[in-house]
Amino acid sequence: MTSTLTDVAKRAGVSIATASRAFGEPDRLANGTLERVLQAASDLGYSTPQAATATRTFGVVVPDVANPVYATLLKAIQGQAWHGHHRIVLFDADEDLRREREQIQQARKLDGMLLCSPRLPDADVLELVGSTPCVIVNRQIDGAPCVLMDTEHGPSQAVEHLAALGHRHVAYASGPRGSWADARRFDTISRACENHGIRLTRLSHHAASIQGGRAAAAPAVASGATAVVAYNDLVALGLEAGMLELGRRCPADVSIVGIDDIDLAGAVTPGLTTVRMPIGRSGELAVDLLLQAISGVAIGEVATLGSQLIVRASTAAPAV
Repeated sequence: MTSTLTDVAKRAGVSIATASRAFGEPDRLANGTLERVLQAASDLGYSTPQAATATRTFGVVVPDVANPVYATLLKAIQGQAWHGHHRIVLFDADEDLRREREQIQQARKLDGMLLCSPRLPDADVLELVGSTPCVIVNRQIDGAPCVLMDTEHGPSQAVEHLAALGHRHVAYASGPRGSWADARRFDTISRACENHGIRLTRLSHHAASIQGGRAAAAPAVASGATAVVAYNDLVALGLEAGMLELGRRCPADVSIVGIDDIDLAGAVTPGLTTVRMPIGRSGELAVDLLLQAISGVAIGEVATLGSQLIVRASTAAPAV
């Protein structure tokens, strides 16, 4: 059986991101770490991606280029591609399934593609991609290489934090329907709430935007929850604004937690408690893996990068 980059990482006792750097950016690793990875590759007969040094052009499909998460992801992808003088072609699906389908078909004409949080069903994505080298970012599809941002550790920490503050009823403000991350985040939050004896109310799906958060404000207030975990930071910020218009202040009347840790999260007042996601590193790793896939190297199927709760001023003990 052909060895993959995941196999090399496990044998060397490093993360898949570190193993990837050994072949793409060896200067960024300590000599001992680099030697361990290269020795593991040699022991396993892993074929190094030397052909990936040729200039490539690949497509990047995102659901909404205006979302700061995808802006951060794109900046990281562009920066990583620039090191090898590779070119990217941007496709903005604008949360439209028909447009996403057409853009994946167009990206097939290029050397490869990165699909960031695709919304189409798994089978449709695999059929559209065909034999074109592809890496999926922020969604797991069996049969395709994927770079995932952890949906377990950080969201679980968020519920634990709210439980420690004394909250016993939490609402979850859902993101776009069809979002893989939304479903996984809700599952994690649901399990964590059950473990801590917290009542959980799931609010309906809304756009992953400030406007979506505003739309969720009234249902959140009506639920009676003393804390809300939002699909992302934009929804969280929209919730805060919408609740303030309804006479509810954060965190005096309701605590709010976001997910992503975009730059704005630490600049608003009160600062937003949020789950920091490895957005930039996910983009860099996805480029590394795609270039290896284009060169014909087996890279394995799933690489997961960790998440972590960042506590700021938007969470507090519930009002008595």
